[in-house]
Amino acid sequence: MKHDIDIEVSEVGPRDGLQSIKTIMPTEDKKAWVSALAAAGMPEIEVGSFVSPKLLPQMADTAEIVAHALTIPGLAVAVLVPNVRGGKAAIEAGAHKITIPLSCSETHSVRNVNRTHEQMYEEVRGIVAMIKDLPADKRPVLEGGLSTAFGCTLEGEVPERKVVEVAEKLMEAGCDEVGISDTTGFGNPATVKSLIRKVQAAVGKEACTGIHLHNTRGLGLANALAAMEEGITTIDSSMGGIGGCPTAPGASGNIVTEDLVFMLDSMGLKTGIDFDKMFEARRVVQAALPDEPLYGFTPDAGIPLGYKPFKAVA
Repeated sequence: MKHDIDIEVSEVGPRDGLQSIKTIMPTEDKKAWVSALAAAGMPEIEVGSFVSPKLLPQMADTAEIVAHALTIPGLAVAVLVPNVRGGKAAIEAGAHKITIPLSCSETHSVRNVNRTHEQMYEEVRGIVAMIKDLPADKRPVLEGGLSTAFGCTLEGEVPERKVVEVAEKLMEAGCDEVGISDTTGFGNPATVKSLIRKVQAAVGKEACTGIHLHNTRGLGLANALAAMEEGITTIDSSMGGIGGCPTAPGASGNIVTEDLVFMLDSMGLKTGIDFDKMFEARRVVQAALPDEPLYGFTPDAGIPLGYKPFKAVA
């Protein structure tokens, strides 16, 4: 995370958002969106995923989007990969951060990536081996994503002990860090706090600093605040709240980037993101996806008259 911000907002719209809608955003519009997000001060953008274009044609141009994003100074370029093949493509493209999702619900893992847990650990080890072959200064960060960490639309409850076990095995397989993901929108502030504590106790606080939350039942920002109170410093969000999970029925709606940024800024926390330029980036999405609904209270209501971020008075 950059030293001049308190909370890192990681924009996942170009990946999680676009993979979940039928409309395929043209490549040039994707580039314009990434550029606009970076101009707004977004420190990290998950620009796509290296998956089969037959499965997700929305992501077919990810290598080209990565190449464009890498030309933007200071931007951390992140991607998602489901397996070794995707990891190889991500490494060749030069991504700074690679996330491989491992669904803590094995039923969802098989449905999502056609792999059991043990098979996924093998995929992770394969990616780790490729990364270790690179010069030290060229190695991307490898994050193991703890998907369906709070429950599964296919399996129901996912015990905390299972999530902790998966986190430990991902770190043993060679991941640099793990990120907690509420893929299905099952989490609430109490379970978010509890799970973060247990995962961090198992793998170390420095190895679990990020969280990916969905607003499926309206608890996204509440869960984000709860996560911050447990020391989480990176929060994923999607511009306009677009996104979800194609293989988790009903699990729609990421946290709205615009609302998250306003909440953090109003609390006096530095994100490095400029409101006006953030809204300009939203207009890029609106123009490119005119038939897709965009969500967010802040864009509709605007910034309050006389707005000033909170400052604690001693």
